[in-house]
Amino acid sequence: MEDILINWSPQETRVAVVENGAVQELHIERTLERGLVGNVYLGRVARVLPGMQSAFIDIGLERAAFLHVADLHINGAHPRGHQGENGNQPIPIERLVYEGQALTVQVIKDPIGSKGARLSSQISIAGRLLVHLPQDNHIGISQKIGSPETRELLRARMQTLVGASMAAGDNPGNTGGFILRTNAEEASDDELAADIGYLRKTWNSIREKATRLPPGSLLYQDLSLVERVLRDLASERTGSIRIDSKLQYEVLREFGETYMPAATAKLDLYRGERPIFDLNNIDVEIARALARRVDLKSGGYLIFDQTEAMTTVDVNTGGFVGARNFDDTIFKTNLEAAGAIARQLRLRNLGGIIIVDFIDMTREEHKAAVLQEFRKQLAKDRTKVTLGGFTQLGLVELTRKRTRESLSRMLCEPCPTCEGRGQVKTARTVCYEILREILRESRQFNPREFRVVAAANVVEMLLDEESPHLAGLSDFIGKPISLTAEPTNQTEHYDIVLL
Repeated sequence: MEDILINWSPQETRVAVVENGAVQELHIERTLERGLVGNVYLGRVARVLPGMQSAFIDIGLERAAFLHVADLHINGAHPRGHQGENGNQPIPIERLVYEGQALTVQVIKDPIGSKGARLSSQISIAGRLLVHLPQDNHIGISQKIGSPETRELLRARMQTLVGASMAAGDNPGNTGGFILRTNAEEASDDELAADIGYLRKTWNSIREKATRLPPGSLLYQDLSLVERVLRDLASERTGSIRIDSKLQYEVLREFGETYMPAATAKLDLYRGERPIFDLNNIDVEIARALARRVDLKSGGYLIFDQTEAMTTVDVNTGGFVGARNFDDTIFKTNLEAAGAIARQLRLRNLGGIIIVDFIDMTREEHKAAVLQEFRKQLAKDRTKVTLGGFTQLGLVELTRKRTRESLSRMLCEPCPTCEGRGQVKTARTVCYEILREILRESRQFNPREFRVVAAANVVEMLLDEESPHLAGLSDFIGKPISLTAEPTNQTEHYDIVLL
């Protein structure tokens, strides 16, 4: 069984998935840096690039977003369905879109680094049980659901429900398609029908906004992280969902009772004196997940190096000498490392190409056992992972789908002192640490005033962008908070003085 802990504040939401006392996943969403995946915009074609068979779309962001011909759907048809006059070649993108054209598009990948967001003109809207494809009449079933016979029965049920919905006058003129999510296998007809109605109403609202709003407008925003906990993270394996904000608890309960009643029954308001993330030393785990080195219980250790092209993981025996011979020492270290690496990939949210350098093993049965254990541990991942075998050089290659920024790139930035060779926490991250530390100390001490002595950039952010959160905290604890800039302080260095 796993437990989900939600630490909410006005500036940041943090969610930890804990199993057997160990943090397995960490999700962070900041109010000022909320992800764009799932958002639907009315875009304007800024430039068509025939050589790349793509287009840049202005959706009102700092950088133009990217639309490839493979993600372009015109009048409900996939680009491979756009055949030329000879019936063999697809129509090129320059004949499908033109500069200045208005397109309804959805973000399928957040901006990462210097790259703009990636778009699709095939809209999909996720519900509790279904994903709605308003431009496609196809009924799809998750491959994780049961046998082929079970999937066919579900498809027949869905076709009946969609037909009944149309007969009742729901969304006339466009049936739209649906994909059943994994948790829809045991759903009743009433639950599926309710999801169909909700998703179609959402799509109708998007279409209506697209007719009256100017290009660059946001038409639909995906659920917040707190709501996605119920929709995406909660499952039968979830024992409890604990949240430390009464306000968000009520919001989440109301949302859950409408769409996810089973998950809502596991919802619990945390009222403890200690911060909720102290329960399983989650802040300590976050600090460890930002480090290059991860120590294993046996005395071995892992080294993580993340680059633009790939992530490498090196396994070392360190001080482990517990086995009777060197081969067994290597084998046991690699077995332990397989589980630790799989967990760290989830915790750090590492994506793309990953190369693991296990300690060289001479026996083939040891290699097979380590690979089997690695595959078993990777199977716990909610994100798609493709694992290869050992290469001729003794390396293990795998890919993990990149869905959002990694933990280190979300919480840290390249250090200006070392020209990017190291990392320090961002000023905003330090601001939030300061706010949490003040809240923590206000529960233990009763000073007349809290004085923060920090780097100039941190103080500036607290006085500017984060001033509403600072003022809100001061009102909440009933104590004044003063700020002093220390020019010699580095970004991460600060002191909180009790006066």
